[in-house]
Amino acid sequence: MPKFSIPKPADFSFRHTVNSHGWYDLRPFEFDADNGVLGCVFRLSGNEQPIYATIRERGDTVEIKTDAAVVDAARLKASVRHLLRLDDNIGEFYEAASKIGKVTWAADCFAGRLLRSATVYEDLIKTVCTTNCTWSVTRGMTTKLVEQLGDETACGRRAFPTAETMAGMPADFYRETIRAGYRSEYLVEIAVSVAEGRLDPESWLTSDLPTVELKKEMKRVKGVGDYAADNLLKLVGRYDGLALDSWLRAGFYKKHNRGKKCPDKKIERHYAKFGAWQGLAIWCDMTEDWFA
Repeated sequence: MPKFSIPKPADFSFRHTVNSHGWYDLRPFEFDADNGVLGCVFRLSGNEQPIYATIRERGDTVEIKTDAAVVDAARLKASVRHLLRLDDNIGEFYEAASKIGKVTWAADCFAGRLLRSATVYEDLIKTVCTTNCTWSVTRGMTTKLVEQLGDETACGRRAFPTAETMAGMPADFYRETIRAGYRSEYLVEIAVSVAEGRLDPESWLTSDLPTVELKKEMKRVKGVGDYAADNLLKLVGRYDGLALDSWLRAGFYKKHNRGKKCPDKKIERHYAKFGAWQGLAIWCDMTEDWFA
């Protein structure tokens, strides 16, 4: 079983990164919380069979194991670095938290890196599947996408489907089999646009556009509104938006407003001093009790 290791940054916490939000609970991720092992299926090149690998913290390194007989080690390491945000410079956020005196627990625990999928395309599809529904419904949709359309690894697990595969299915398939509801047409349109080269979500990672303009570009994708765009922005390293939803609002009311509802403007003022990091500040603030 091939094994590789990556030096981890001094300000990195595997536990806080994996548990940073619900992505670890969505296929093709598998998370063994008791043993601290994150499994994932990777597609390292377009034509090769996907591989399954496990990731864990081992001393000062991140250890990767795969059951693939032959593997492109450089690409696998790069994918793991991408997933765990190992190259993110999060020190500025920690400095802001210390200076402002809010969300300091995140700096103390090295929290704040948000787990992401192997590709921005996968993050985009999963984000669309989180809109206007419960988490169990999101989990159901993503599980069906992987089981029905994902290519199989040598060990029998399945990868997240490619845009080309998804584009080949009609909206009725997403409506009836995936149970995607109103999102069905959106999933087809996104997949077809990516497969035909008219949409390139991966370019959002390195875009030179100001965040406001990048958000507008994201919102041109049908099915992506303010909430979805703000969350996608976090996954490409932009934290300007608060991505307010009912859960974040309720958490703020309880923690900072004696349980009473208040205008969004008050929430915005509370985190305004964080500037470009305010989206990460509210997320860490509202998830502190996850790690208590």
